[in-house]
Amino acid sequence: MKLTYLPDVEPHPRRVAVGTFDGVHRGHREVIRGADAVITFEPHPQSVVAPGTQPRLLTSLARKAQLVEGLGVRELVVVPFDAAFAARDAQDFIDHVLVENVQAEHVSVGENFRFGHKAGGDAAMLAADTRFETRVVPLLEVDGEVVSSSHIRGLVAGGAVQYAGELLGEPFAVEGDVAHGDKRGRELGFPTANLVPAAGFVLPGHGVYACRVALPGGDVVAAATNVGVRPQFVTGRGELIEAYLIDWSGDLYGQPVRVDFLRRLRGERRFDSVEALVEQMGRDVDEARTLAAG
Repeated sequence: MKLTYLPDVEPHPRRVAVGTFDGVHRGHREVIRGADAVITFEPHPQSVVAPGTQPRLLTSLARKAQLVEGLGVRELVVVPFDAAFAARDAQDFIDHVLVENVQAEHVSVGENFRFGHKAGGDAAMLAADTRFETRVVPLLEVDGEVVSSSHIRGLVAGGAVQYAGELLGEPFAVEGDVAHGDKRGRELGFPTANLVPAAGFVLPGHGVYACRVALPGGDVVAAATNVGVRPQFVTGRGELIEAYLIDWSGDLYGQPVRVDFLRRLRGERRFDSVEALVEQMGRDVDEARTLAAG
């Protein structure tokens, strides 16, 4: 898939889907269906129009590109969102981004899509423009609740990663390079691949999770993963993602991995002894192995 930044796009007609698309969840996927190009915004618009109030994100731009490509989209057009762009009115967005730059012949948006200075444009404004066709997609509901990025963020933060994955269309994932830890897991017989969470992204609530980890080269292995601060040992290192790769050994330091969260096994807690912790970790590994295999 081709990734281009506005205004450096090749001049040809496009069927486009427009939105922030954080998480590329099932509702987003319905908006994207049938598009050959997706237009998104970087950084998140709220970080520019209301600094300090922006949400913790579900996906990086790179992960968003991977997910969009998986839907068969041929091009991701990124609009650099800054104060100058935020000041442009809705008609300017239609005239210069959609018509002039992207040459949209068909535009797909969610029914709650707003754009332009002070969110002055909406789906009805797009539909009224005769220079392109407009498809307005109703909000998707699952079990009587609207599927939204904000709802999924809350689920992930609360540890409900299994349900979050159902709404996303695939497991919630965290990506990063494997970092050196304090080697405490190795001392306990459970060496871990450690990721330091990137700022600005949502994390699963503290606890132990059944996961799959995608390794460089394409292998995917089961893992029991702890997210939190390791209350059994005072280290002062802050939040960490520690994935014990089940039935696998090797050196991953400095290499990129993706951790797919399948289900929460338990909360993070302090045990009466290190021995009790090790026994529980053994049970966690057995459960994670079974869940990841399913």
